[in-house]
Amino acid sequence: MEKIVRIVLVGQHILDWFHLTMRITVLKQTAKGLPIKVGEGDEERELRETALKLIESVKWYLWHGNVFQALEQLESLSMDLESADFESPSETTRKLLQAINEFHSYIERNRAFIPNYGERYRNGERIGTGFVESAVNQVMSKRMAKKQQMQWSRRGAHLLLQVRTGVLNEDLEKCFRAWYPGFRPRPQKAAA
Repeated sequence: MEKIVRIVLVGQHILDWFHLTMRITVLKQTAKGLPIKVGEGDEERELRETALKLIESVKWYLWHGNVFQALEQLESLSMDLESADFESPSETTRKLLQAINEFHSYIERNRAFIPNYGERYRNGERIGTGFVESAVNQVMSKRMAKKQQMQWSRRGAHLLLQVRTGVLNEDLEKCFRAWYPGFRPRPQKAAA
């Protein structure tokens, strides 16, 4: 029983925290270009600070796995931006509105893959794939460098990665059998 639990935990799919925060960083940078205030007289209200605060709260709701509240904040920001764009149209406001709506759709579609990152982090579990990406980049750049005695071509590296993926997915033998019907005999299952 314990072995099955470990396999399920190892095979768990989650969104990479690094990639989520990169999207949020782009939203923040765009929000910094918003007009400080919109409206006039009694109708004047802050836009830039409100947007930055809402984006920051979305980040922390996602960190704690509270997808519902994050989506609520994104909807609230979207409505604020729509009304601000109506009052005083701006290219930055439209750009941020589109980015917020796309991020909202992304989070909504992937809500099942957003865990409580804070809890995972405190338990020493992985919240990102940076270590894997770094290792892949290091190996690839070493073999693709021109000073390397045995240099890979782009095509060769692509084919090698396909073979390695086939081995890891345990479907390489099936591919060989499709290409070469006479490929080694299948192992016989022992009679019980």
